[in-house]
Amino acid sequence: ATIGFAQTDIKKVLAYSTVSQLGFMFLGVGSGAFSAGIFHVFTHAFFKACLFLGAGSVIHALHGRQDIEDMGGLRRPMPLTHATFAVSTAAIAGVPLLSGFFSKDAILVAAFARAWWLGAIGIVAAACTAMYMTRLYCLTFTGASRADEHTRAHIHESESTMTGPLVVLAIGAIGAGYLGSFLEGWL
Repeated sequence: ATIGFAQTDIKKVLAYSTVSQLGFMFLGVGSGAFSAGIFHVFTHAFFKACLFLGAGSVIHALHGRQDIEDMGGLRRPMPLTHATFAVSTAAIAGVPLLSGFFSKDAILVAAFARAWWLGAIGIVAAACTAMYMTRLYCLTFTGASRADEHTRAHIHESESTMTGPLVVLAIGAIGAGYLGSFLEGWL
């Protein structure tokens, strides 16, 4: 998770985030909460796919630029990409009532039940996730645009073939957590 803080490439932040989330899944399985670990794989699929596709939409709008230090201010010109990215960022951060909250909570409960220090490591990892993902979101979508003049003049929302899947995945990032009790026995 700490490597995610140092990255400036939008896709690298998300890639290291995936590594961090895999660690979280292994924390669940290692704590004996197999269904919670697998459930986090399930919820993670929705918000991480939305984040990667959202990054693709941003890269498309910025003509191939991937450095978040050259972004900013994309909230208004890219409202659908912004909204879906915001929802998925909140979900991976574990904001209550979103899918990541339910799966991370189940893992943390199991980790604390196994050993207090495992739970403490999980809390630190979850806090790091919330911080580097908030950093990514803010540098990409808030504040003034840091793109050059030519790029700023051509920023646009992606077409529906890109934003449609983002909306579907964002809905999953919101609602997939509510399937946990239904899927627990099966998982």
